[in-house]
Amino acid sequence: MTHKLIENVSDTARWVAYYRAMESDRPDALFRDPWAKTLAGERGAAIVRHIPRAEAMAWALIVRTCVFDELILRAIQRDAVDVVLNLAAGFDTRPYRLDLPPDLTWIEVDLPELLDHKEEEMAGETPVCRLERVRLDLADADARRELFARIGGMGKRVLVASEGLLLYLTPEQVAPLATDLHAQPSFRWWVTDLLSPALRRRLHKSWGSHLEGASSLYQFAPEDGPAFFRPYGWNLAEFRPVFDEGRRLGREMPLARLLAWIGRIGFGKGAGVALLERAGLDRAGG
Repeated sequence: MTHKLIENVSDTARWVAYYRAMESDRPDALFRDPWAKTLAGERGAAIVRHIPRAEAMAWALIVRTCVFDELILRAIQRDAVDVVLNLAAGFDTRPYRLDLPPDLTWIEVDLPELLDHKEEEMAGETPVCRLERVRLDLADADARRELFARIGGMGKRVLVASEGLLLYLTPEQVAPLATDLHAQPSFRWWVTDLLSPALRRRLHKSWGSHLEGASSLYQFAPEDGPAFFRPYGWNLAEFRPVFDEGRRLGREMPLARLLAWIGRIGFGKGAGVALLERAGLDRAGG
């Protein structure tokens, strides 16, 4: 039964949505996502119930969600971001649940079938800002560049968000994506999550049999971490290690302190959320 729970990469969106539903049900929830349970559906719940240690890993995805929330809101407030480009948006509900300015433009990009389902489930709900959905396979390089060029002309300060995208790509796929994003002068910041090589190996050991064959194996975990992006015009502005952020937010990995004491969580070093900025960015500039 569990082997077929994840049939394609879109099922991982249900998986992550169910984690957000779990957090929303807590009395001390770090955020509330009233749509997460519906978007996850029974399939999302089944993935978490039946895949080994999936429920125990909820903390990491909750932490990732919170850090993305914080960095996105700060960029809008501090850096006057006027467009957010959300790549592989999945079942993200930030345009509905975050306190965003109504004149902000939020653009969701993902596969047609996923966005069709999301639009159907969210029918009747009103986003807090301007929302556009673009049905596109980001592996289509020509269509991707055409989209980026259009969005590049829509705003002066664009923030790109790619939550849970790069880990499914190879370095050979991430490099041209980074180049295409940098080709647009208005694309000033990019927030993304990174795995460490050791954590990637550990996750493959735990979940590889469930992810294999669904185009959802974890692949991108550069040895040089955020420095991977420097040759493509992106410098590291800030890095939030997932284990440090889990401690700060009160969502540590179960037994984290004991494992740290006996030296068994070194696999997490280098895993976290990176805020990248285009090389030579003048924050005071227009």
